[in-house]
Order: sequence, then structure tokens, then C-alpha cells
Amino acid sequence: MPMRFSERVAGIEISGIRKIFEAAGPGSINLGLGQPDFDTPQHIKDAAIAAIREGKTGYTSNNGIPELRTAVCKKFRKENGLVYDPDQVIITAGASEALHIVMQALVSVGDRVLCPDPGFVSYNALATLAGGRPVSVPLARDLHIDVEQAKGLMDGARLLVLNSPGNPTGAVESKESIRALVEYAADKDVTVVSDEVYEHFIYGGEHWSAGRFGDNVVTINATSKTYAMTGWRLGYLAAPDEIVGQCIKVHQYCQACATSISQYAAVAAYEGDQHMVKVMRDEYQARRDIIWRGLSGIGLEFPIPEGAFYAFVPMKPEVAQKIIESGVIIVPGSAFGVNAPEYARLSYATSRENLDRALDRIRSVIGG
Repeated sequence: MPMRFSERVAGIEISGIRKIFEAAGPGSINLGLGQPDFDTPQHIKDAAIAAIREGKTGYTSNNGIPELRTAVCKKFRKENGLVYDPDQVIITAGASEALHIVMQALVSVGDRVLCPDPGFVSYNALATLAGGRPVSVPLARDLHIDVEQAKGLMDGARLLVLNSPGNPTGAVESKESIRALVEYAADKDVTVVSDEVYEHFIYGGEHWSAGRFGDNVVTINATSKTYAMTGWRLGYLAAPDEIVGQCIKVHQYCQACATSISQYAAVAAYEGDQHMVKVMRDEYQARRDIIWRGLSGIGLEFPIPEGAFYAFVPMKPEVAQKIIESGVIIVPGSAFGVNAPEYARLSYATSRENLDRALDRIRSVIGG
């Protein structure tokens, strides 16, 4: 008798990014994963070691240690112009868990969840796991959100997911676009979920938090990218009291609490020296320039990435496959939705030397 599984789980696929990464051959250059190649700053590691030595290794309160929630609120006020109370913050196992519990708490069976397409691979899957119906929000030719098309989809929707700077596009949405979307969503009783994990990696522009322009907003962030702490699994969400009150139930039963040691490390991240964040941003900008010049030089035309550490490049699937076979891991656009099958994402979160080597191999496939 065949095994039976949940239709919600059986109906989704393993991330296309992970599939390609796992299938990569030896000697491949990885431009696939969004994984910073920097080490976690030493003062953050020292705080984790101190927490272990001091025996701070037990459960914490469900929503996280008070010191960290207070530090997050200070960060919101100083950097984003957002006013949250520590009781309106839940510390999670990365931004991934924050997204998961928001979907579980707010989405009912059949609810429409508006997701950028192309967009981060988790949005559609998490909406589906919650019983919702993901709906593609198309991007304009410059890879920014098409505001008018997004507005046209909002009637009857439950959530609108925003991601700026964007993955996989590298696009940074303007103040005007963010404000227009948040205000229109409020009129339509649509909750905005704002994924801001790349906020510190912007090259010339400015980050605008959606929560600046309305109250029906859930702000999601993490230490993962900002402080090169992907493996520490430390994120958080902030939202109005009534939303937090429902999200904490899901968090309690699926996670209990974020790792205690990571929480104490994150306090040091937010309250300590921020110099390395600027160092990483400047290096990512230099790498962006390398990959943009290199790809433009062989005839690939695309908007210069404004943020994050991704280039989203027009490329036919067969060309992307040949590049992968040449030993450069990139991710076809089909992994990010249905609207960009003839694109590929290249991550420049790797060394300049690796980028130069990868560009040589790409040239050998494309010419130029």
C-alpha cells in the first residue's frame, strides 16, 4: 500500500538552489548559494563562547532573551525609524522561521498570498504549507516591483510579501514604491510582510522599511547576512501586539525558542562594533562591479544590482546549463517563480579571485 503524505508537502519541491548545489561537481566555483564568505566577527564569537562558559545553555523565554529584544528595538529606532516594544518582537531560528510562523499564523486555507515573482524561493512554498494560494506579483523590466500591477492583485488578498533589497534581483525599492504599496495594502486590509535581511548591503541608494508607512506590517530581519552568521540561525520578527500574540503560539510549538547561545551572540552583534558591516558592504560592492563589468563585456545586458549580493542576468536555460557544466554553479531563473525562466542568478558572495575564474569559464561558454 503506497505511503500517504500531506498534499501541502507533497505539492512543493525541494529548493532548486539546493538541488544544483548538491549536484555540483568537484572543482566547481560556487556562485549559487547566498552564503557570505566572511567569518563571523570575533567579538560576536567571543560573546557566544562566554555564554557557554557561563552556562547560558538552557531554554530561554519563548520570544527571546530581554537583552536581545531590547537591542533589536534600539536597532529599529536608530536605523529604520521604527518604534517597537520588546514585547512586539519574537526571536526566531533565522528569518526562515520568522516567515514560516507568520504564514502559519495569518494564512487560512485558500487565502491569497502575493509574492514577488521572481522572488525568494521560500515565499511560495511557505504560503502553500500554510494552506494558502501563492499569487505571483510580476516585476517590471528593471526588476523592481510593478506597483500598479501589485495594487491590481490586492483585492481579497491576505498578505503581500515585500523584499528589498531583493533576492534574486538585487533591486532596491524606492521610498515612493514602498509607501504606495503599504498604504494601498492598508486600504485593502492586506498585511505586508517585509523581508529586510539585506538592508545593509545597498550600493548608493537607501533602504526604506515598510513599517515606516503603516501599522499592518510585519518586519522580518536576521543577523545571517549583516553579520555573516548564517549558521547561527538567528532572526526575528516585529509586529503589532495582535499579530505577535498569534505568531508566538506557532513559534512555541515548532521551536520553543531560538538557540540561547546564538541569542547572546546577537546581543554583541547589535550592541558592538559595526565596522565589519561596512567592510563587507564595500567588498560586496567591489565584487558587484567585477561581475557586472565582466558579464556586460560579453554582451549580457542587465540592470546593475543596487543591493544584496546577486546579479539576475538574462540567460536562456540551455546556456545556464552549459555554464553549470563548465564548473560554475549558478541558479536558473525557474527556481524563483514562473516569470523569469530565461534568467539566471549569480551570487557574488565569494572572493574576487573566484569571480575572475568564474568569468573566464563563462566567457568560454558564451564567447566575447
